[in-house]
Amino acid sequence: MPGRLLTLHGMAQSQGWVRRYFKAFCKGFFVAVPVAVTFLDRVACVARVEGASMQPSLNPGGSQSSDVVLLNHWKVRNFEVQRGDIVSLVSPKNPEQKIIKRVIALEGDIIRTIGHKNRYVKVPRGHMWVEGDHHGHSFDSNSFGPEENKNYMKDIVFTTVSLGLLHALATHILWPPERWQKLESVLPPERFPVQSEEEE
Repeated sequence: MPGRLLTLHGMAQSQGWVRRYFKAFCKGFFVAVPVAVTFLDRVACVARVEGASMQPSLNPGGSQSSDVVLLNHWKVRNFEVQRGDIVSLVSPKNPEQKIIKRVIALEGDIIRTIGHKNRYVKVPRGHMWVEGDHHGHSFDSNSFGPEENKNYMKDIVFTTVSLGLLHALATHILWPPERWQKLESVLPPERFPVQSEEEE
């Protein structure tokens, strides 16, 4: 029966190896998961862009394909954005949803709106004006701000996008491969502010 004992001994050794491997895996897992979550929450993540609101910059093929973009959280940690940046933000109308838009105007800028009831709007402190590149197919600052406060007809409640809703700066298109590129911060000439705070 020595062969049988050897087999049991071999099984005991292999079980010891499995236990050591499993223990090392668990230690690594419990270290890696918090690191990965912190990275995705604080540094960068990827996201798929849906819809036509940012055409032609994003999703130029329409519903046939969706761009996947790199979202850099670190770049907006101090709420510093520039006119022309493409940003991800929490929707002012639905906090469960993230939207992607282009920054058109910053606090203090006077902007000419597109299809909004007020032809000109001054962006209040701590806010920005965002729009989709595909005008008429975008739910943006022209749709959700500013609005009159129904309770106090003389007061204006600004629902332009608060800088606190910033989620990330879109920096690159990662997918599909033929669309891989860095996203430039470009403001269309017709969307420059009528007056910017720097000009005052």
